[in-house]
Amino acid sequence: MIDHDVLIIGGGLAGSRAALAVAQNYPHLSVGLISKVHPIRSHSVAAQGGIAASLKNVDDDDWLTHAFDTVKGSDYLADQNAVQVLTQSAPEVIIDLEHLGVLFSRADNGKISQRAFGGHTNSRACYAADKTGHAILHELVMNLLRLGGKIYQEWYVMDLIYEDGENSQEVKGVVAYSLETSEIQMFRAKAVLMATGGYGRVFNTTSNDFASTGDGLCLTANIGLPLQDMEFVQFHPTGLYPAGVLISEAVRGEGAYLINDLGERFMANYPISKNRMELSPRDITSRNIACEIMAGRGINGGSYVHLDVRHLGREKILSRIPFAREEGLRLAGVDCIDHPLPVRPTAHYSMGGIPTNIDCQVIGTDSKPIAGFFAAGECACVSVHGANRLGANSLLECVVFGKRAGEKLGDYVCDRNLPKLVSRSYLIEAEAKLKSILAKQGKSRIADIRQQLQDTMTEHCGIFRDDQRLRDGLQKLQTIRDRYNHDLLVDDHSDVFNMELMQAIELKSLLTVGEIIMSSALSRQESRGAHSREDYPQRNDVSYLKHTLGYLENNQVKTSDRPVDMSLQAIDCDRFTPQERKY
Repeated sequence: MIDHDVLIIGGGLAGSRAALAVAQNYPHLSVGLISKVHPIRSHSVAAQGGIAASLKNVDDDDWLTHAFDTVKGSDYLADQNAVQVLTQSAPEVIIDLEHLGVLFSRADNGKISQRAFGGHTNSRACYAADKTGHAILHELVMNLLRLGGKIYQEWYVMDLIYEDGENSQEVKGVVAYSLETSEIQMFRAKAVLMATGGYGRVFNTTSNDFASTGDGLCLTANIGLPLQDMEFVQFHPTGLYPAGVLISEAVRGEGAYLINDLGERFMANYPISKNRMELSPRDITSRNIACEIMAGRGINGGSYVHLDVRHLGREKILSRIPFAREEGLRLAGVDCIDHPLPVRPTAHYSMGGIPTNIDCQVIGTDSKPIAGFFAAGECACVSVHGANRLGANSLLECVVFGKRAGEKLGDYVCDRNLPKLVSRSYLIEAEAKLKSILAKQGKSRIADIRQQLQDTMTEHCGIFRDDQRLRDGLQKLQTIRDRYNHDLLVDDHSDVFNMELMQAIELKSLLTVGEIIMSSALSRQESRGAHSREDYPQRNDVSYLKHTLGYLENNQVKTSDRPVDMSLQAIDCDRFTPQERKY
């Protein structure tokens, strides 16, 4: 058994920032970080466009305007107390990142440069060219190593240990499997932070990397705790066609045009986006692109439109958005200096996740904290994004609430003892689970079942949804689950880096998360933010200004709800009272 005061699952921005905060503020504590990939290979490294903060380097900005933009962008489903924490903390964490060594791009006057992003009133996205996540994550990991943080890379967490403690049920640690050695190990801790990122791989076209399989969400659901607002999945407007990888919103922030087959900047044809054009919020822009494609105005009648940056000129493209050009050349054979890029919406971000309070403590269906259990980053739902996230707010959430989680964790564990834990039964159960997977000798390959799942989620729970489509999708998911349980084929039995074994476990996570997404979408009979119901096209604040909770009970998905925090209304009633979104 391996013991730590604090155990962090996930090596991306939120997890690394939390681990660093513990190391900085509580150097006497032992902190361990477990990641199924090398932390530098976490999906956070792919974040491109920027991190939002009201620094006022470009125009007159303030945290309250940033908060309003965020709440409005969320279609008024974000918890306003959490949004206040996010936006008030933003300038401070940007300066903190700079002091840690992050090399932000600079304006001519030497200040951190800031660009425009969709849905933001002001130019407040700080950036490092279009490799912002890469620049931040490298410095966080290097600083963590400098301070002696212990990193367990290429370990896969199989189970959360959630059992009776001194006063209530509590999370006491995890069971993990080493990809390098096939060792199964128990990790015990006074508190555990989940920071495992999103689940984009539940869809067939996604900007997410192959590791984004919703593992932390599945682990949480498996112990009976709820997941919140899982129906709200963000489809980024500009995934490079056909690969699906991201062409950053920074490209539109620098002035790119969206063009249909008629050569029109079609955003002007939709009343909700004619003012902000390409810098409309992502849910609106994605729906507009989807409508153009469905109307036959995709390029050559196909399933994509053009993103045109040729008018920006070679120098600006190479200095401001070099990675977008690299991606176009590498994956589509298109040089955006001379030709427009083919793009279409791609599954990008999960607004929902493990519900937490503003101190990053995981909360149950009764909204009370779960002892010893914290969450931060994309896998968490605090909720600062509500029904739709604004660009440049995801990196901010990871850094603000990652830092906050580390500080709260350090304070939380100072007066706690290591929990009492008998490891033998957990290790035997984990070994039996792995053996049962390796023994599967059906006819269905993992890739085939995964493709069937992804196609089903995309067809039945994509940008546009309706009752019958969702019900049919849930039936198909049950068939896919049965195929996984009874007809899976695993023929790699090696002890070292058995990636087929890991993919089989990941597929189980995707199945669980997919069913909760679709069940939550079925229960919300309205259209709000990224959740667009063709049979309920209007937002319904009377019945649905609330968070959805989806959880497993006797292996069945159940749903309930909890209220939305509206505390900023007391500061600015005119803006923070729910109203129609107009841009």
